[in-house]
Amino acid sequence: MRTRHIEIFRAAHRTGSLTKAAEWLCISQPAASKLLAHAEASLGFRLFDRVKGRLQLTREGEALVPAVERMYRELEEIKRLSRSLRANPQGQLKLGCIPTLGLKVLPRTLAATQQANPGVTLELTTAHSEQLAQALLTREMSMAVVFNPRPYPGLKAIEVGSIELVCVDGTNARTPVALDQLDPARVIALPAEDPLGTLVQTLLPEQNSALKVQTYYVACALAQSGAGVAIIDELTAQALLEPDQHARALLPSVRISVAVLVHEAAVLSVLETQVLDRLRAVLQARD
Repeated sequence: MRTRHIEIFRAAHRTGSLTKAAEWLCISQPAASKLLAHAEASLGFRLFDRVKGRLQLTREGEALVPAVERMYRELEEIKRLSRSLRANPQGQLKLGCIPTLGLKVLPRTLAATQQANPGVTLELTTAHSEQLAQALLTREMSMAVVFNPRPYPGLKAIEVGSIELVCVDGTNARTPVALDQLDPARVIALPAEDPLGTLVQTLLPEQNSALKVQTYYVACALAQSGAGVAIIDELTAQALLEPDQHARALLPSVRISVAVLVHEAAVLSVLETQVLDRLRAVLQARD
């Protein structure tokens, strides 16, 4: 029996009338009659006899009542649980992000999520984009927040915002700097496979620095020491620069996109959707 068959059988049994059963289910009487006939046809036996204008259970129908009532209670429990989960998501969410986004953006996002959902457990891992992508493919986590991701087979990207890039050159100047004024030989190189490194190479195709580093943090520290010029995201600059030190805006302004990577077959849960919405809000609040 299908769920709809169970509903018409129970309603007809409870009311003793197809008309009242139809009202109970908020459908027309012809629709109720057709539904009951379909249920009986699929079972291969009658569920009711018509006795003096009322529906009376057959012997087979009586045998089904305990099982139908038990199943109906289970269906109601599923509905109640679904409503509860929609209002108060439970469970555990494992997600990852690149180190830069673990400084302020993700902590603020997860703090708001946990405050709204006290029953959830949130686990955050920081790693480079390639490592996060691999963890998603092996289902070790369900979401990863990264900069401007390249296409990954088996994953899809959901863009949620962007972060401005800045220049750290050790001069402590507050004035913006034009990209064409930068000496490509002094711009510290980031890994070519890194999204920010790729973007910097696109902006400065003649970049040929003798300094090459693996992390934004080290690039910023070297630039602070006067060893070169770092083009990095504003979050890293804000975290590492001293109060009396300043990063310079770029002219023209350059931003790098922030995206959430998920498995291509993923259907976001209520909790994951909440995290996505709060992440967008945190990034928009920075603009």
